[in-house]
Amino acid sequence: MSETPAAQTASTTRHHDVVIVGGGAGGIATAASLHRRQPDLDIAIVEPAQDHFYQPGWTLVGGGVFTPEQTRRPMRSVMPSFVTWHQTHAERLLPESRQVALGDGSTLGYRALVVAPGLELDWQAIDGLEETLGENGVTSNYRFDLAPYTWSLVQAMRGGKALFTQPPMPIKCAGAPQKAMYLACHEWEKQGVLNDIEVHFHNAGGAMFGVADFVPALDEYVQRYGIHKRFQQDLIAVDGPAQKARFRVTSEDSSEEIEADFDMLHVVPPQRAPRLVRESPLANAGGWLDLDAETLQHNRYPDVFGLGDASGTGNAKTAAAVRKQAPVVADNLLAALDGKPMPSGYAGYGACPLTVERGRVVLAEFGYGGQLQPTFPSWVNQATRPTRLGWHIKAQQLPFIYWHLLLKGREWLAKPQART
Repeated sequence: MSETPAAQTASTTRHHDVVIVGGGAGGIATAASLHRRQPDLDIAIVEPAQDHFYQPGWTLVGGGVFTPEQTRRPMRSVMPSFVTWHQTHAERLLPESRQVALGDGSTLGYRALVVAPGLELDWQAIDGLEETLGENGVTSNYRFDLAPYTWSLVQAMRGGKALFTQPPMPIKCAGAPQKAMYLACHEWEKQGVLNDIEVHFHNAGGAMFGVADFVPALDEYVQRYGIHKRFQQDLIAVDGPAQKARFRVTSEDSSEEIEADFDMLHVVPPQRAPRLVRESPLANAGGWLDLDAETLQHNRYPDVFGLGDASGTGNAKTAAAVRKQAPVVADNLLAALDGKPMPSGYAGYGACPLTVERGRVVLAEFGYGGQLQPTFPSWVNQATRPTRLGWHIKAQQLPFIYWHLLLKGREWLAKPQART
């Protein structure tokens, strides 16, 4: 693996066969899949971060199952040796000239571009939130440094009111807001204090989960834990010292604001595509990458592909989606370089292991339109019910699959589907 100097002159331009923007799951997995198919391909990854995180593990950190360090590795240890690693950020995407302008003043030219920068957590969209995160009982499993605070709050709480919030879609891991809640409730149940804690789930949407097949199992746990469901309620402000949260409540023909006290507040912030994408020619009307939902090729720039959380496709934004997307991008990108038709299709697969208690998970796997896409037959795992096998997969198998299969281009149970 070669690395660029810390600074380069503004006139410096380097060229690669493939430039990948983003060294997260999508970028590294795509690089690995491309290399397995064509080892002599000149691939570069643009990524400034020095740490790589297994973000699905943060729910389990907040539930006292994982330590934070189990979810973090040095970027150098996961960056493929066969890529050129540009350790700076991408400043601008210039698809008309087939270039990426970097933060160090240099530019990269490419034959094909893969855009996988993830999404942006918009903490500032909620008034007062940033000033109180990590104190006054305000936490979020969506940040590496805050997930341990979630667990400490859960352990310390013996009574009072706990609020869990979910912003408008799209967000990454749509089940994560309630996973935090279920794991907390299960711990309080185990400690014998759940009856003394008033738990509220404030969801900006209108249902517990976007795929109806999984809602009955979730509702059983809502009843078991005595959770109060609050739909169409969007968190807009937090007063940490006073421990008050303000929500906008909407209905078909009205909107009002209400205030709620709390002793613990778990917040999931609104999310959007990064500025790099939403202010580029590659964005759709909503600011997300404008991709063909099946081929993951850009709808207007045929030498550009994308995957992961920045994509405007209608799949769930999960690491499991990336696992299925990366091989599709690799197949189709190489076909595009050869001037051939796109051979592989992505059916919108995503997975959300819903941790309804410590030891049981509803392994929600689905694709476009909410179509169920279970990996295992029903006699192995009941797709819409909480199972111990689902927990084993979530807590033990998926981290291994992430570090040792996904990031290495080993496409076990992730082979692309041929387009019909």
